[in-house]
Amino acid sequence: MKITGATENNLKNLTVEVPLRRMVCLTGVSGSGKSTLMHDIIYRAVANKLHHVDKRIGAHREIKGIEYIDKIIQIDQNPIGRTPRSNPATYTKAYDAIRDLFTMTPEARIRGYKKGRFSFNRPGGRCENCEGKGVLNIEMHFLPSVEIVCDVCNGKRFNAETLQVHYAGKSIADIL
Repeated sequence: MKITGATENNLKNLTVEVPLRRMVCLTGVSGSGKSTLMHDIIYRAVANKLHHVDKRIGAHREIKGIEYIDKIIQIDQNPIGRTPRSNPATYTKAYDAIRDLFTMTPEARIRGYKKGRFSFNRPGGRCENCEGKGVLNIEMHFLPSVEIVCDVCNGKRFNAETLQVHYAGKSIADIL
């Protein structure tokens, strides 16, 4: 998809090509126009087409390639999912496929590991010290609580045995 001449808010005649059917990461310094480009221009233009609505789209000259998009999901900085542990992989169900891949590895089969072993939400494969959160919440009595990285899993969320299983040279924590 190609956006030409984006001039909304801090965007100064920006032209950008965004590959389709790929995971894409948009980065930039604070105030550079990331949210404007994604939410005000791209999301609204695609949502208008797909949902037959007429939301105001941020200023731009042209967008090509929208016809190749059949679904769009807006993810912002609000928590996603039902638990604080939700992340883009769990929310989009991609994590199910990732856990399936790890379950099919020779090492996981030898050890008898099932899909649940590769979940940080369930006992068995997760780090029990932090309950799969990767951090510990320290109560400070009369002060706000402090979060520190778990000293057992070093923020990886899984126990040592689970982290020994690799797919394409990566552990489940490396993938997440």
